[in-house]
Amino acid sequence: MRTIAIPFLVLAGVLSVASPAAAGGGRDAILAELAAAARAEDPAFTGFSAQRGAAFFAARHASGKPETPSCTTCHGPSPRAGGRTRAGKAIAPMAVSVSPERYSDPAKTAKWFRRNCRSVLGRACTAREKGDFITFMSTQ
Repeated sequence: MRTIAIPFLVLAGVLSVASPAAAGGGRDAILAELAAAARAEDPAFTGFSAQRGAAFFAARHASGKPETPSCTTCHGPSPRAGGRTRAGKAIAPMAVSVSPERYSDPAKTAKWFRRNCRSVLGRACTAREKGDFITFMSTQ
């Protein structure tokens, strides 16, 4: 019985990691970590805002690279549509409704925020900016 139960449990664990429900759990954990970091950055922090995230996504920023003044430069104006890198490579939609795996892997999420914030803002994004952005994309 144990030889059957162990492979079944391993398979169940693999399936749960690959499911959209598991992606939500990863996203929730990322948002929880960002909320703790945002509270540490600003004790007055009260929560993430999809509205602030939408404004951040659409805003033009003057402090980053001139060729990437906003998120929409590469990702396009609609998070539900795909975008293109400056080199012409396709970028999957940012909206969680279209790409449910988005923002579910902590390492990938950190990697892309690190790269894109430096390019667009010329600095690292704050925890609040990241959380607002993910919260907005989760509503799309």
